[in-house]
Amino acid sequence: MDDPVLLTGAGGRVGEAILQGLGEQYDWRLMYHNPPDEEPDHEYLVGDVIDEAVVREAVDGVGAIIHLAGDPRPSAPWKSVLSNNIDGTQKMYEAAVEAGVERFVYASSNHAVGAFETDERTPEMYRADDDYRLDGTELPRPGNLYGVSKATGEVLGRYYHDEHGITVCNVRIGNLTEDHPPIDYERGQAMWLSYPDCAHLHERTLEADYEYEIVYGISDNDRKYYSLERAKEALGYEPQDNSAEWDGDEHVADYERTV
Repeated sequence: MDDPVLLTGAGGRVGEAILQGLGEQYDWRLMYHNPPDEEPDHEYLVGDVIDEAVVREAVDGVGAIIHLAGDPRPSAPWKSVLSNNIDGTQKMYEAAVEAGVERFVYASSNHAVGAFETDERTPEMYRADDDYRLDGTELPRPGNLYGVSKATGEVLGRYYHDEHGITVCNVRIGNLTEDHPPIDYERGQAMWLSYPDCAHLHERTLEADYEYEIVYGISDNDRKYYSLERAKEALGYEPQDNSAEWDGDEHVADYERTV
C-alpha cells in the first residue's frame, strides 16, 4: 500500500503490537486520544474520534484505516460506549467515505459474542478436545454494553460497505498479551493472540483482496473456540504462535521469574 495508513487508538496494546511488527512497513499516521509519552517515529495527531473536524483531518489523504480507538473497558457505561465507540466509529466511517478511503479495518472484540459462553458450554469449550467453534457467520451475542458497541460497529461496516463500496474487515480480537499467554487461565489461553500474530493479521487485512469480512483474531492455539478458517481463507492469515507451547511447569516457572 503506497498511501498512508491511519491507525487510531495508537497508544493502546493493539496499536503497540501492530507498530512493533509493521512500524517500518507502512507510512503511518497515528491518532492518539492523549498526547503520547514519547515522540512517535511517525506522523501523528491528538484528538477525539467524536470531534468531526479532528476525524476529517485524520483521514485526509490516507488509503486505509485501522480503527482501534474507543472506550476499551468491558464494564464501560452506555453513555461512554454510545459516544466513543458507536458515534465515534460512525463519524470515522462517514469521513472515510467522504475522503475516498478504500479500506477500513475495524477492531471488534470477543465481547461481541461473549454470551455464547454459557454455563452449559464452559469450561469444556475452552479445551483442546472440544470441537465447538464460532466462525463469524453467527449473529452477535454480546455479554456487556461494550460488546453491544462492538457488534454495532460491525453492522455500521456492513452498511458503509453495501452503501458506499468501502472494503471492510472486522477483527474480533481475542486476548492479546505480549510474550506469553495467560497462565492457569483456560479461557485466556483459548483466545490468546500474540503480538507477532496480531501484527501479521493486520498486515493481511491491509493487503488481501476481500469485500466485507468478520474474522477472529487469535493465534493458532490448540485450545480454541473461535475458528480461524475464514481469516486464513479470506486474508491469507498464517499464525505462528500457540498457547499450548506455554503449558507445563517449566514455562510457568520461567514466567514467574519475569514478574
